[in-house]
Amino acid sequence: GAAATTAAVMASGLTTARPALAQAAGRVVDLTHAYDGSFPTFDGNPGILYEPAVKFAESGYQLWKLTIYEHTGTHIDAPLHFSEDGASVADLPPERLICPLCVIDLTAKAANAMVEPADIEAWVSANGAIPAGSCVAMNSGWAAKVATPEFRNTPDGAFAFPGFSKAATDMLAGMDVACIGVDTLSLDPGNSADFAVHFS
Repeated sequence: GAAATTAAVMASGLTTARPALAQAAGRVVDLTHAYDGSFPTFDGNPGILYEPAVKFAESGYQLWKLTIYEHTGTHIDAPLHFSEDGASVADLPPERLICPLCVIDLTAKAANAMVEPADIEAWVSANGAIPAGSCVAMNSGWAAKVATPEFRNTPDGAFAFPGFSKAATDMLAGMDVACIGVDTLSLDPGNSADFAVHFS
């Protein structure tokens, strides 16, 4: 709501954007993590590598050369991820990347838990209809495990983390939801054998 108000004020040429933001209700939630070579990735390889390009002792400033692999850390799975010729992130209209957010809480569920249609129905019962064009994200609480091997797998090496069920994404597609979001390594749960959600 604050963002929409600010956009409307700016479009009208008025200079009241700052007070509009100051009056916004809500709170700031830090969702960040340090992204380094030990940050967990789907395939287990470092998602980012750093090497010095300019050293402070030699030049009075420093720069780092970064090697980054996609689909690590916070990222967008564009249709190209599971299609040879699908749309890339660059093809997505920017206005489709700003939308209402609905968060479904899965923190009481275990590894390989999924957002199911019943979770969506419970959210709607508690909060009202999910707006068309919104992002539906899950809060699995998995961030608490990000510095441990359990963020990715069980002690015996099997993938284990929450995701969405295909039944849930089919239901959300019928509601004209724009996208889904997860706080784990994949839209599909860790034990998925077919990446059904990626293909839906």
